[in-house]
Amino acid sequence: MTLSHLNARGEASMVDVGDKAETRREATATGAIFMAPATLSLLVDGRLPKGDVLATARIAGIQAAKRTHELIPLCHQLALSKVAVDFEIDGPAGCVRVSATCRLTGRTGVEMEALTAVSVACLTLYDMCKAVDKDMTIAEVCLAAKTGGKSGDYRRQSWGDAGPIVTASAGETPIVTSPGVAGELTLGLCSQGAPSVRVKCLAELRERLGIGETTVALDRLPSADVAGLKTALKAIDERFQGLDQGRVLCAVNQVMAGDSTRLTSEDEVAFFPPVTGG
Repeated sequence: MTLSHLNARGEASMVDVGDKAETRREATATGAIFMAPATLSLLVDGRLPKGDVLATARIAGIQAAKRTHELIPLCHQLALSKVAVDFEIDGPAGCVRVSATCRLTGRTGVEMEALTAVSVACLTLYDMCKAVDKDMTIAEVCLAAKTGGKSGDYRRQSWGDAGPIVTASAGETPIVTSPGVAGELTLGLCSQGAPSVRVKCLAELRERLGIGETTVALDRLPSADVAGLKTALKAIDERFQGLDQGRVLCAVNQVMAGDSTRLTSEDEVAFFPPVTGG
């Protein structure tokens, strides 16, 4: 396999696409921006100081796709026939998921245009929200699918397509989980029907610990409160020792909580870094 943007002397050069056939080409890219629950709530409710966050990010993504050739040196200027930027609020994961689809009938693909649209839309979301949360993290930007062209169609094999990860000990019902951002795994084990709590690490903490979420049986907690949960998490995986490094906030069912907050079955517990002003 050779790199098409290098000439015979190994120098960077723009690929000559003049002899290629014009075909319908389309590409979709995706990405996400992770933020504190309070920030996501402000975004959803339209209470952020800069106004309509998603509308602004959508326009920014569309503009970026149209100007990709000005940002990426060896990209061609393309007459795009479609650019669509969409958002999904993922409350449980604490993020806004972004997708961008670009289309044209032409001689070269639109993967870079879709990736640029997603990247700039995520950056715009950061800019619109940074006054209340500077710990936001942009992640998972990737090409999801493309059609057309000499190389044919492509679809990214998602973590779910690769098959579930099953973990269990003898006599326990397995918890089926899948890798998340940065390849982290969810962890906990529960007997079938056992009372349990769902735990999430959000924003920068998710990246720092390399853990997105896990489920822990209540009977594994030395005490049915947040302090007992922390103790159990550290016993499950030493990475949770990071909960004691720096200031980490906690929310139970999206309400701020402390170590003494009681936990009951089906509670959702989120750990996240402090929201900063600016």
